Amino acid sequence: MGGGLLTLVRRALVAIGAGIAVAAAIRVRGSGGVPPQTGGWRELRGSDLE
Repeated sequence: MGGGLLTLVRRALVAIGAGIAVAAAIRVRGSGGVPPQTGGWRELRGSDLE
């Protein structure tokens, strides 16, 4: 019983570590500049859908 749980925990830690590594790599490498500080979500008008 304990062996399966240990494997599950180990896989979870590896997955979390991989996610942290990817996030760190993206942060260090940069993602092409600063994201826009203004704007955001806006309502679409009919002309935007054409």
